Amino acid sequence: MIEVWSWPTPNGHKVHIALEELGLTWRVVPVNIGQGEQFSAEFLAITPNHRIPAIVDSDGPGGQPIALFESGAILIYLAEKAGKLIPSDPRLRYACLQWVMFQMGGVGPMFGQYNHFAAYAPEKLPYAIERYSNEVKRLHRVLEKRLAASEYLAGPEYSIADIATFPWIRNPDRRGIDLTAYPAVKRWHDAIAARPAVERGVATLADRQRRGTITDVERENLFGTRQFATR
Repeated sequence: MIEVWSWPTPNGHKVHIALEELGLTWRVVPVNIGQGEQFSAEFLAITPNHRIPAIVDSDGPGGQPIALFESGAILIYLAEKAGKLIPSDPRLRYACLQWVMFQMGGVGPMFGQYNHFAAYAPEKLPYAIERYSNEVKRLHRVLEKRLAASEYLAGPEYSIADIATFPWIRNPDRRGIDLTAYPAVKRWHDAIAARPAVERGVATLADRQRRGTITDVERENLFGTRQFATR
């Protein structure tokens, strides 16, 4: 059994989708990051970085339990465990890992910074919003160029590279993006969104999704001084 300590965010949904696609046995352990549950001793025993998602696989390598954090590492582990969604051919495998790293180092952090400054920052800073808006558009152009030449990010087959990136491309209006301006990205997005396992993955914890204006408690837990306390 794989325990997934998670919340309905793009990084959480990466792992939810992968598990559904791979057909592995799993259960979700909700970690309400708005209420500060990521700082609990129980969660910190799994990940020192107090960020979701993290997993505990009771049947890890050699039949021994393993705990992992960082969504990219989790995706690679799950794909290798199941023997699916990561190419065996070395060239295609490195292409897959390349695009996973592109998401981890570019799409996730830059989209997240745009979301923060455009939606959550207490003071609207035009410089920051413009900077990250431009970077979000640039990254969409990189994806457009790749997907105009390739069915999926790693090549002809769907892989964890697509699973890593898709949840960040969902809901493009939140980043001021019109996907019709990126037809290859839109084609790719729509095909992935229609997959039954993806639909199940993004439905995970959907009833826990925050609605409405962020509260003071949520702001403190997500962006305030609790993030920087010594633990």
